[in-house]
Amino acid sequence: MSLIDSTLAEILVCPVDKADLIEDEESSRLECSECRRRYPVRDGIPIMLVEEAEGGSNV
Repeated sequence: MSLIDSTLAEILVCPVDKADLIEDEESSRLECSECRRRYPVRDGIPIMLVEEAEGGSNV
């Protein structure tokens, strides 16, 4: 089962470097393939705010 709608998953990218996102279903997060920031997914809604992300250079 996917964390988010497949159509949305196709167009979402990391807001920092525009790289692809990888689903981490176990942690309910989307992880950037480049900078490794992890964005939470709550109730099927990805929270794509840099301030909400874990990892990367914003920590």
